[in-house]
Amino acid sequence: MNKSIQPTAFAPAERADQKDLRQAAAELAKVSLLQRLYEALEIIILILNRQRQIVFANKRLLEFLGIDSLAMVIGQRSGEVFDCVHAFEEKGGCGTTEFCSQCGAVKAILKSQADNQKVIQECHILRKNGKPALDVKISASPLPIGNQDYTIVAVEDIGDKKRRRVLERLFFHDIMNSAVGVRALSELLPTVPETEVPEVGRMINTGANSLVLEIDSQKELVAIESNELIPRLVPVNMAKLFQTIDAIYKNHDVAKGKHLIFRPVDQAISINTDATLLGRVLSNMTKNALEASALGESVTIGFERLDDEEVRFSVHNPAVMPREVQLQIFQRSFSTRGEGRGLGTYSIKLITERYLHGSANFTSKEGEGTFFYVNLPLDGAGAGEK
Repeated sequence: MNKSIQPTAFAPAERADQKDLRQAAAELAKVSLLQRLYEALEIIILILNRQRQIVFANKRLLEFLGIDSLAMVIGQRSGEVFDCVHAFEEKGGCGTTEFCSQCGAVKAILKSQADNQKVIQECHILRKNGKPALDVKISASPLPIGNQDYTIVAVEDIGDKKRRRVLERLFFHDIMNSAVGVRALSELLPTVPETEVPEVGRMINTGANSLVLEIDSQKELVAIESNELIPRLVPVNMAKLFQTIDAIYKNHDVAKGKHLIFRPVDQAISINTDATLLGRVLSNMTKNALEASALGESVTIGFERLDDEEVRFSVHNPAVMPREVQLQIFQRSFSTRGEGRGLGTYSIKLITERYLHGSANFTSKEGEGTFFYVNLPLDGAGAGEK
Protein backbone atom coordinates (compact mmCIF):
# COMPACT_ATOMS: atom_id res chain seq x y z
CA MET A 1 0.00 0.00 0.00
CA ASN A 2 1.03 3.59 -0.58
CA LYS A 3 2.07 4.48 2.96
CA SER A 4 2.36 8.26 2.50
CA ILE A 5 -0.34 10.02 4.53
CA GLN A 6 -2.58 12.15 2.35
CA PRO A 7 -4.88 14.93 3.58
CA THR A 8 -8.58 14.16 3.86
CA ALA A 9 -11.69 15.79 5.27
CA PHE A 10 -13.37 12.44 6.02
CA ALA A 11 -12.31 8.94 4.92
CA PRO A 12 -8.67 7.85 4.52
CA ALA A 13 -7.23 8.90 1.18
CA GLU A 14 -4.48 6.25 0.90
CA ARG A 15 -4.72 3.66 -1.86
CA ALA A 16 -3.19 0.27 -2.52
CA ASP A 17 -0.30 0.21 -4.96
CA GLN A 18 -0.79 -1.20 -8.44
CA LYS A 19 0.94 -4.49 -7.61
CA ASP A 20 -1.42 -5.21 -4.71
CA LEU A 21 -4.44 -4.24 -6.82
CA ARG A 22 -3.44 -6.58 -9.65
CA GLN A 23 -2.80 -9.40 -7.21
CA ALA A 24 -6.18 -8.97 -5.49
CA ALA A 25 -8.01 -8.77 -8.82
CA ALA A 26 -6.25 -11.90 -10.07
CA GLU A 27 -7.09 -13.85 -6.91
CA LEU A 28 -10.77 -12.92 -7.09
CA ALA A 29 -10.88 -13.78 -10.79
CA LYS A 30 -9.91 -17.35 -9.85
CA VAL A 31 -12.99 -17.76 -7.66
CA SER A 32 -15.27 -18.97 -10.46
CA LEU A 33 -18.25 -19.61 -8.17
CA LEU A 34 -18.08 -16.01 -7.00
CA GLN A 35 -18.23 -14.73 -10.54
CA ARG A 36 -21.10 -17.01 -11.58
CA LEU A 37 -23.09 -16.00 -8.52
CA TYR A 38 -22.70 -12.25 -8.97
CA GLU A 39 -23.23 -12.33 -12.73
CA ALA A 40 -26.64 -13.90 -12.06
CA LEU A 41 -27.76 -10.84 -10.09
CA GLU A 42 -29.56 -7.92 -11.76
CA ILE A 43 -27.97 -5.29 -9.53
CA ILE A 44 -24.46 -3.83 -9.54
CA ILE A 45 -21.99 -5.70 -7.33
CA LEU A 46 -18.60 -4.32 -6.31
CA ILE A 47 -15.88 -5.94 -4.21
CA LEU A 48 -13.61 -3.40 -2.51
CA ASN A 49 -10.28 -3.68 -0.75
CA ARG A 50 -9.57 -2.02 2.60
CA GLN A 51 -8.81 1.24 0.78
CA ARG A 52 -12.35 1.21 -0.73
CA GLN A 53 -10.96 0.52 -4.21
CA ILE A 54 -12.69 -1.78 -6.68
CA VAL A 55 -10.96 -5.13 -7.21
CA PHE A 56 -13.98 -6.89 -8.74
CA ALA A 57 -17.29 -5.85 -10.31
CA ASN A 58 -19.99 -7.78 -12.11
CA LYS A 59 -21.13 -7.12 -15.66
CA ARG A 60 -24.02 -4.92 -14.48
CA LEU A 61 -21.50 -2.19 -13.64
CA LEU A 62 -19.80 -2.50 -17.03
CA GLU A 63 -23.19 -2.33 -18.76
CA PHE A 64 -24.16 0.74 -16.75
CA LEU A 65 -20.91 2.50 -17.63
CA GLY A 66 -20.97 1.36 -21.26
CA ILE A 67 -17.53 -0.25 -21.10
CA ASP A 68 -16.39 -3.81 -21.84
CA SER A 69 -13.33 -4.27 -19.64
CA LEU A 70 -13.18 -4.72 -15.88
CA ALA A 71 -9.59 -3.44 -16.00
CA MET A 72 -10.95 0.06 -16.67
CA VAL A 73 -12.46 0.28 -13.17
CA ILE A 74 -9.95 -1.68 -11.08
CA GLY A 75 -8.46 0.64 -8.46
CA GLN A 76 -11.20 3.25 -8.65
CA ARG A 77 -13.59 4.02 -5.81
CA SER A 78 -17.35 3.90 -6.10
CA GLY A 79 -17.88 7.65 -6.41
CA GLU A 80 -15.25 7.83 -9.12
CA VAL A 81 -16.82 5.19 -11.37
CA PHE A 82 -20.26 6.80 -10.96
CA ASP A 83 -18.85 10.28 -11.74
CA CYS A 84 -19.89 11.85 -8.43
CA VAL A 85 -19.24 15.60 -8.58
CA HIS A 86 -17.33 15.49 -5.29
CA ALA A 87 -15.12 12.50 -6.14
CA PHE A 88 -12.74 14.67 -8.15
CA GLU A 89 -12.61 17.79 -6.00
CA GLU A 90 -9.65 16.69 -3.91
CA LYS A 91 -6.46 14.85 -4.78
CA GLY A 92 -7.46 11.99 -2.47
CA GLY A 93 -10.59 11.30 -4.55
CA CYS A 94 -13.83 9.69 -3.44
CA GLY A 95 -14.49 9.90 0.28
CA THR A 96 -12.03 12.68 1.11
CA THR A 97 -14.12 15.88 0.90
CA GLU A 98 -16.29 17.42 3.58
CA PHE A 99 -19.33 16.56 1.46
CA CYS A 100 -18.39 12.88 1.68
CA SER A 101 -19.17 12.93 5.41
CA GLN A 102 -22.85 12.98 4.39
CA CYS A 103 -22.53 10.30 1.68
CA GLY A 104 -24.49 7.13 2.40
CA ALA A 105 -22.15 4.98 0.31
CA VAL A 106 -18.93 6.04 2.04
CA LYS A 107 -20.52 5.84 5.49
CA ALA A 108 -21.90 2.34 4.82
CA ILE A 109 -18.52 1.05 3.60
CA LEU A 110 -16.58 2.54 6.51
CA LYS A 111 -19.03 1.26 9.13
CA SER A 112 -19.11 -2.21 7.60
CA GLN A 113 -15.31 -2.34 7.71
CA ALA A 114 -15.16 -1.01 11.27
CA ASP A 115 -17.95 -3.18 12.76
CA ASN A 116 -17.49 -6.24 10.53
CA GLN A 117 -21.22 -6.37 9.77
CA LYS A 118 -23.73 -5.63 7.03
CA VAL A 119 -24.70 -1.95 6.76
CA ILE A 120 -27.43 -0.50 4.55
CA GLN A 121 -27.65 3.19 3.60
CA GLU A 122 -29.42 5.23 0.95
CA CYS A 123 -27.27 7.49 -1.18
CA HIS A 124 -27.93 10.35 -3.61
CA ILE A 125 -25.17 10.92 -6.16
CA LEU A 126 -24.92 14.22 -8.01
CA ARG A 127 -22.94 13.49 -11.17
CA LYS A 128 -20.57 15.41 -13.42
CA ASN A 129 -21.24 16.81 -16.88
CA GLY A 130 -25.02 16.98 -16.55
CA LYS A 131 -25.46 13.24 -16.12
CA PRO A 132 -28.70 12.26 -14.34
CA ALA A 133 -28.37 12.06 -10.56
CA LEU A 134 -28.60 8.62 -8.96
CA ASP A 135 -30.67 7.51 -5.97
CA VAL A 136 -29.33 4.16 -4.80
CA LYS A 137 -29.47 1.81 -1.84
CA ILE A 138 -26.03 0.66 -0.74
CA SER A 139 -25.58 -2.65 1.09
CA ALA A 140 -22.03 -3.12 2.38
CA SER A 141 -20.99 -6.46 3.92
CA PRO A 142 -17.66 -7.98 5.04
CA LEU A 143 -16.23 -10.59 2.68
CA PRO A 144 -13.16 -12.47 3.96
CA ILE A 145 -11.38 -14.44 1.25
CA GLY A 146 -8.21 -16.27 2.19
CA ASN A 147 -6.21 -13.97 4.42
CA GLN A 148 -7.70 -10.79 2.93
CA ASP A 149 -10.68 -8.78 4.14
CA TYR A 150 -12.83 -7.31 1.40
CA THR A 151 -16.15 -5.47 1.39
CA ILE A 152 -18.90 -6.51 -0.95
CA VAL A 153 -21.13 -3.63 -2.01
CA ALA A 154 -24.52 -4.10 -3.67
CA VAL A 155 -25.84 -1.03 -5.50
CA GLU A 156 -29.60 -0.98 -6.08
CA ASP A 157 -31.29 1.76 -8.11
CA ILE A 158 -34.16 3.16 -6.02
CA GLY A 159 -34.74 6.30 -8.09
CA ASP A 160 -38.28 5.34 -9.09
CA LYS A 161 -39.10 4.41 -5.51
CA LYS A 162 -37.82 7.76 -4.22
CA ARG A 163 -39.82 9.64 -6.83
CA ARG A 164 -42.99 7.77 -5.93
CA ARG A 165 -42.38 8.56 -2.26
CA VAL A 166 -42.08 12.26 -3.03
CA LEU A 167 -45.13 12.29 -5.28
CA GLU A 168 -47.18 10.43 -2.69
CA ARG A 169 -46.13 12.96 -0.07
CA LEU A 170 -47.12 15.85 -2.30
CA PHE A 171 -50.33 14.46 -3.73
CA PHE A 172 -51.68 12.69 -0.70
CA HIS A 173 -50.67 15.32 1.84
CA ASP A 174 -49.89 18.79 0.58
CA ILE A 175 -52.16 18.79 -2.45
CA MET A 176 -54.96 17.14 -0.51
CA ASN A 177 -54.66 19.84 2.14
CA SER A 178 -54.98 22.53 -0.54
CA ALA A 179 -57.96 20.79 -2.10
CA VAL A 180 -59.71 20.42 1.26
CA GLY A 181 -59.16 24.13 1.91
CA VAL A 182 -60.69 25.11 -1.43
CA ARG A 183 -63.67 22.83 -0.80
CA ALA A 184 -64.22 24.29 2.67
CA LEU A 185 -64.22 27.83 1.30
CA SER A 186 -66.61 26.91 -1.51
CA GLU A 187 -69.02 25.36 1.01
CA LEU A 188 -68.78 28.52 3.09
CA LEU A 189 -69.56 30.82 0.17
CA PRO A 190 -73.40 30.49 0.23
CA THR A 191 -73.51 31.36 3.94
CA VAL A 192 -71.35 34.49 4.09
CA PRO A 193 -72.77 38.02 3.97
CA GLU A 194 -72.94 39.48 0.50
CA THR A 195 -70.25 42.03 1.34
CA GLU A 196 -67.77 39.23 2.10
CA VAL A 197 -68.41 37.21 -1.06
CA PRO A 198 -65.65 38.92 -3.12
CA GLU A 199 -63.04 38.24 -0.42
CA VAL A 200 -64.03 34.57 -0.06
CA GLY A 201 -64.02 34.28 -3.84
CA ARG A 202 -60.49 35.68 -3.92
CA MET A 203 -59.39 33.14 -1.30
CA ILE A 204 -60.92 30.30 -3.33
CA ASN A 205 -59.12 31.53 -6.44
CA THR A 206 -55.81 31.79 -4.58
CA GLY A 207 -56.21 28.25 -3.21
CA ALA A 208 -57.13 26.83 -6.62
CA ASN A 209 -54.14 28.57 -8.26
CA SER A 210 -51.83 27.15 -5.61
CA LEU A 211 -53.21 23.68 -6.28
CA VAL A 212 -52.65 24.00 -10.02
CA LEU A 213 -49.11 25.30 -9.49
CA GLU A 214 -48.23 22.32 -7.27
CA ILE A 215 -49.49 19.86 -9.90
CA ASP A 216 -47.77 21.71 -12.75
CA SER A 217 -44.48 21.84 -10.85
CA GLN A 218 -44.50 18.05 -10.45
CA LYS A 219 -45.30 17.46 -14.12
CA GLU A 220 -42.53 19.84 -15.06
CA LEU A 221 -40.01 18.17 -12.72
CA VAL A 222 -40.72 14.76 -14.28
CA ALA A 223 -40.09 16.21 -17.75
CA ILE A 224 -36.92 17.98 -16.59
CA GLU A 225 -35.42 14.85 -15.03
CA SER A 226 -36.28 12.85 -18.16
CA ASN A 227 -34.46 15.31 -20.44
CA GLU A 228 -37.73 15.91 -22.27
CA LEU A 229 -37.74 19.71 -22.09
CA ILE A 230 -36.36 21.86 -24.88
CA PRO A 231 -35.60 25.41 -23.73
CA ARG A 232 -37.29 28.15 -25.74
CA LEU A 233 -34.96 31.14 -25.75
CA VAL A 234 -36.59 34.57 -25.90
CA PRO A 235 -35.64 38.04 -24.61
CA VAL A 236 -36.78 38.22 -20.98
CA ASN A 237 -37.10 41.67 -19.39
CA MET A 238 -35.67 41.63 -15.87
CA ALA A 239 -37.97 44.31 -14.43
CA LYS A 240 -41.06 42.48 -15.67
CA LEU A 241 -39.73 39.16 -14.36
CA PHE A 242 -39.27 40.68 -10.90
CA GLN A 243 -42.80 42.11 -11.07
CA THR A 244 -44.11 38.61 -11.77
CA ILE A 245 -42.27 37.10 -8.80
CA ASP A 246 -43.53 39.93 -6.60
CA ALA A 247 -47.12 39.32 -7.71
CA ILE A 248 -46.83 35.61 -6.90
CA TYR A 249 -45.53 36.05 -3.37
CA LYS A 250 -46.78 39.35 -1.98
CA ASN A 251 -50.06 37.71 -0.92
CA HIS A 252 -48.68 34.19 -0.48
CA ASP A 253 -49.03 32.51 2.92
CA VAL A 254 -45.28 31.95 3.11
CA ALA A 255 -44.67 35.72 2.92
CA LYS A 256 -47.06 36.77 5.70
CA GLY A 257 -45.35 39.03 8.22
CA LYS A 258 -42.15 39.19 6.15
CA HIS A 259 -40.68 41.77 3.77
CA LEU A 260 -39.91 40.98 0.13
CA ILE A 261 -37.45 43.50 -1.31
CA PHE A 262 -36.42 43.75 -4.97
CA ARG A 263 -33.24 45.61 -5.82
CA PRO A 264 -33.85 48.24 -8.54
CA VAL A 265 -33.37 46.92 -12.06
CA ASP A 266 -32.92 48.95 -15.25
CA GLN A 267 -36.25 48.76 -17.09
CA ALA A 268 -34.41 48.20 -20.37
CA ILE A 269 -32.32 45.17 -19.36
CA SER A 270 -33.25 41.83 -20.94
CA ILE A 271 -31.44 38.52 -21.23
CA ASN A 272 -31.92 35.75 -23.76
CA THR A 273 -33.20 32.68 -21.88
CA ASP A 274 -36.22 30.44 -21.27
CA ALA A 275 -38.73 32.60 -19.41
CA THR A 276 -40.69 29.72 -17.86
CA LEU A 277 -37.64 27.85 -16.56
CA LEU A 278 -35.96 30.98 -15.21
CA GLY A 279 -39.24 31.96 -13.54
CA ARG A 280 -39.37 28.55 -11.88
CA VAL A 281 -35.80 28.89 -10.61
CA LEU A 282 -36.36 32.37 -9.15
CA SER A 283 -39.70 31.34 -7.68
CA ASN A 284 -38.11 28.40 -5.86
CA MET A 285 -35.24 30.57 -4.62
CA THR A 286 -37.70 33.15 -3.31
CA LYS A 287 -40.01 30.63 -1.66
CA ASN A 288 -37.13 28.83 0.05
CA ALA A 289 -35.78 32.11 1.42
CA LEU A 290 -39.19 33.17 2.71
CA GLU A 291 -39.71 29.80 4.39
CA ALA A 292 -36.33 30.13 6.11
CA SER A 293 -37.10 33.64 7.39
CA ALA A 294 -38.75 34.61 10.67
CA LEU A 295 -41.59 37.13 11.07
CA GLY A 296 -40.37 40.66 10.50
CA GLU A 297 -37.30 39.58 8.51
CA SER A 298 -36.57 40.56 4.91
CA VAL A 299 -35.82 38.57 1.78
CA THR A 300 -33.91 40.54 -0.87
CA ILE A 301 -33.80 39.66 -4.56
CA GLY A 302 -31.11 41.17 -6.76
CA PHE A 303 -29.78 41.16 -10.32
CA GLU A 304 -26.43 42.28 -11.70
CA ARG A 305 -24.31 42.00 -14.81
CA LEU A 306 -21.01 40.38 -13.92
CA ASP A 307 -19.39 41.19 -17.27
CA ASP A 308 -20.27 41.36 -20.96
CA GLU A 309 -21.24 37.69 -21.05
CA GLU A 310 -22.73 36.72 -17.69
CA VAL A 311 -25.43 37.90 -15.28
CA ARG A 312 -26.23 36.93 -11.70
CA PHE A 313 -29.49 36.58 -9.77
CA SER A 314 -29.26 36.49 -5.99
CA VAL A 315 -31.74 35.86 -3.19
CA HIS A 316 -30.76 36.68 0.40
CA ASN A 317 -32.30 35.92 3.76
CA PRO A 318 -30.74 36.52 7.20
CA ALA A 319 -30.86 32.90 8.45
CA VAL A 320 -27.74 30.74 8.53
CA MET A 321 -27.93 27.05 7.62
CA PRO A 322 -26.16 24.46 9.83
CA ARG A 323 -23.11 22.99 8.14
CA GLU A 324 -24.66 19.51 7.79
CA VAL A 325 -27.57 21.12 5.92
CA GLN A 326 -25.23 23.02 3.61
CA LEU A 327 -23.46 19.80 2.65
CA GLN A 328 -26.72 18.24 1.42
CA ILE A 329 -28.66 21.27 0.18
CA PHE A 330 -28.82 20.31 -3.52
CA GLN A 331 -29.73 16.66 -2.98
CA ARG A 332 -33.05 15.61 -4.47
CA SER A 333 -34.85 14.43 -1.36
CA PHE A 334 -33.07 16.37 1.36
CA SER A 335 -35.04 19.04 3.18
CA THR A 336 -35.03 20.70 6.58
CA ARG A 337 -38.84 20.56 6.38
CA GLY A 338 -39.23 16.80 6.44
CA GLU A 339 -38.72 13.71 4.34
CA GLY A 340 -39.72 13.92 0.71
CA ARG A 341 -39.70 17.73 0.55
CA GLY A 342 -36.28 18.59 -0.86
CA LEU A 343 -37.29 19.48 -4.44
CA GLY A 344 -36.83 23.26 -4.41
CA THR A 345 -33.04 23.56 -4.22
CA TYR A 346 -32.58 20.37 -6.25
CA SER A 347 -34.68 21.74 -9.12
CA ILE A 348 -32.86 25.11 -8.93
CA LYS A 349 -29.53 23.42 -9.67
CA LEU A 350 -30.99 20.91 -12.14
CA ILE A 351 -32.80 23.51 -14.29
CA THR A 352 -29.99 26.06 -14.14
CA GLU A 353 -27.15 23.72 -15.03
CA ARG A 354 -28.86 21.24 -17.35
CA TYR A 355 -31.17 23.57 -19.29
CA LEU A 356 -30.06 27.18 -18.87
CA HIS A 357 -26.31 26.54 -19.20
CA GLY A 358 -25.60 28.38 -15.97
CA SER A 359 -24.44 27.61 -12.46
CA ALA A 360 -26.17 27.59 -9.08
CA ASN A 361 -24.51 27.95 -5.71
CA PHE A 362 -24.88 29.51 -2.27
CA THR A 363 -23.07 30.91 0.74
CA SER A 364 -24.32 30.79 4.33
CA LYS A 365 -22.27 32.49 7.04
CA GLU A 366 -22.77 34.02 10.46
CA GLY A 367 -23.14 37.77 10.16
CA GLU A 368 -23.97 37.56 6.46
CA GLY A 369 -26.98 35.25 6.26
CA THR A 370 -27.68 33.01 3.26
CA PHE A 371 -27.25 33.99 -0.38
CA PHE A 372 -28.38 31.74 -3.24
CA TYR A 373 -26.80 32.67 -6.56
CA VAL A 374 -27.65 31.74 -10.12
CA ASN A 375 -25.24 32.80 -12.87
CA LEU A 376 -26.52 32.71 -16.47
CA PRO A 377 -25.11 33.60 -19.88
CA LEU A 378 -26.43 36.96 -21.05
CA ASP A 379 -27.29 35.65 -24.50
CA GLY A 380 -28.41 32.12 -23.50
CA ALA A 381 -25.46 30.58 -25.32
CA GLY A 382 -25.46 26.81 -25.00
CA ALA A 383 -28.74 26.69 -23.06
CA GLY A 384 -30.26 23.26 -23.11
CA GLU A 385 -27.07 21.40 -24.06
CA LYS A 386 -26.91 18.06 -22.24
